[in-house]
Amino acid sequence: MESTLDIFVKAIFSENMIFAYFLGMCSYLAVSKTVKTAVGLGAAVIFVLAVTVPVNYLLENYLLKEGALEWINPEWAEIDLSFLSFIMFIAVVASIVQLVEMLVEKFAPALYGALGIFLPLIAVNCSILGGALFMQERQYSTILDATAFSIGSGIGWFIAIVAIAAIREKVRYSNVPAPLRGLGITFILTGLMGIAFMAFMGIKYGKDGSKEEDDTTKTGQIELVDKKLTAKID
Repeated sequence: MESTLDIFVKAIFSENMIFAYFLGMCSYLAVSKTVKTAVGLGAAVIFVLAVTVPVNYLLENYLLKEGALEWINPEWAEIDLSFLSFIMFIAVVASIVQLVEMLVEKFAPALYGALGIFLPLIAVNCSILGGALFMQERQYSTILDATAFSIGSGIGWFIAIVAIAAIREKVRYSNVPAPLRGLGITFILTGLMGIAFMAFMGIKYGKDGSKEEDDTTKTGQIELVDKKLTAKID
């Protein structure tokens, strides 16, 4: 079984929101022109994911899915409100994003002006809703696992946007062919970084490692039985 640390590390590297699933590309491409704005938006995404995914986990397990209302009244055990998942998840995300927008405008007006329309657009950022839907699909056993996944996903998105912003600041002074300047070279760099991050998929985590050990044990047992049968036949 995957540990909380495995979930956290996988969310950052081998299941990176940008390089593995290409979620949140709009903000990633638009706000990654400078490292300063990339850091601000990346921190906002970490905060939003760290809050919304655990809240949505509680909503999913104690309100929406079938049998979730049993803790209120045993007679409500058969009620299934999972058809409201999308609406509830988006409502939670929009509320938290509104809070983040007010905080940034209050304490960092320069950053608020630099981020522009893309700060409120976090509410419809694919990576934010994707985090909630991945949490729902994978059915994490505890809220700690869901929180580890959300923070790891946010850090992974932060690393991606800050890395591409740093590269774009350097590329600005490079002799890039005219047709590739701007988004063209950015797409190419993103693809190359995605290929590089594929190397992390070779890491054996707890669940994968135990599965491989089980497969090895089963293979060894089958080979031993084959040898015994061959010896008896001979």
